[in-house]
Amino acid sequence: MNAGNLLTLIEVPVGLRARVRHLHTQPDVCFRLRELGFRENAVIRCITKGNGAIICEVCNTRIGLNSHLAGSIVVSIFES
Repeated sequence: MNAGNLLTLIEVPVGLRARVRHLHTQPDVCFRLRELGFRENAVIRCITKGNGAIICEVCNTRIGLNSHLAGSIVVSIFES
């Protein structure tokens, strides 16, 4: 996979699934994101976006993130 296939979670179109590749934020925030299921290689789905936030599904749980935090999660569009 080349770098051209990578985007941030906030850029994922609604309804599509993506695979987490990297977390680019403070170590304590990365730790908490991993606890919530945003681990490298986890599959997530973008449910809805609006008002500077995103709701996504990870590990069969819906989680809301602000756009700043979603922008620190690097993903690739999921291909089965």
